Amino acid sequence: MRFSEILLAATVLTGLVWLVDALFFRANRLMHVMPSNTSKGTATEPWYVEYSKAFFPILLIVLILRSFLAEPFRIPSASMHPTLWEGDFILVNKFDYGIRLPVIGSKIFSIGEPKRGDVIVFKQDDDLESKDMIKRVVGLPGDHIDYKDNIIYINGKPVKQEFLKETNDITVEKASWPVREMSEKMDENSHNIYVHMNDPARIYQYNDITVPKGSYFVMGDNRDNSKDSRYWGFVKDEDILGRAFAVWMSWDSLENDWSKKIRWHRLATAIH
Repeated sequence: MRFSEILLAATVLTGLVWLVDALFFRANRLMHVMPSNTSKGTATEPWYVEYSKAFFPILLIVLILRSFLAEPFRIPSASMHPTLWEGDFILVNKFDYGIRLPVIGSKIFSIGEPKRGDVIVFKQDDDLESKDMIKRVVGLPGDHIDYKDNIIYINGKPVKQEFLKETNDITVEKASWPVREMSEKMDENSHNIYVHMNDPARIYQYNDITVPKGSYFVMGDNRDNSKDSRYWGFVKDEDILGRAFAVWMSWDSLENDWSKKIRWHRLATAIH
């Protein structure tokens, strides 16, 4: 069960306990207390009512903030190198693409649509569970997508790339591969990507597919180390949770030196 589902269930439960007690039980308790206490409007409440009254407002505020304004997520894998790193804690804008009902995800008010180059968080269901994933939007509904020799073609036109440098892609397990870091521009959005070198098995081809209505074609910035729309297909609009816009914290879990655990240079950085 995802945290958003647990949060919604806890909010509903505490709210119902408070409401049912106020409607059906509180008045009866007041009738059985000492007159001096009754005049003050006090009565001993069961522990579960006290806890519900205390936690319901807090849970409700957190639910509203996470559902309609911004929600935190943690990056778990290397698929978005060099843009995002394992241990990055990011904020996701929940209203750029419209107002959605918590958990269900149904859009009740449309504001905008994902654009090419946006980094989005979305739900993906497999045989066991629903998990949150993060990738970059490459294809919009109706686009024709090709991926040949590490270059994306959108509606027959190649996405412009510029070589930046040769470097190493280092994973959280400290494994390392030689890569080319490239600058890539989609419409008005520019970002950097990794393309692995000297590993033909990692070069994938994807020929002339059309993005269906209400869906998006997404890819990781670590092009040869990302399972994305090339593997499992398209992201449906109703599965999108929001647009990632900032890194607010970054933690290197495998760094032995505690003074270096926090990646200070990544704090409060925008996601492009």
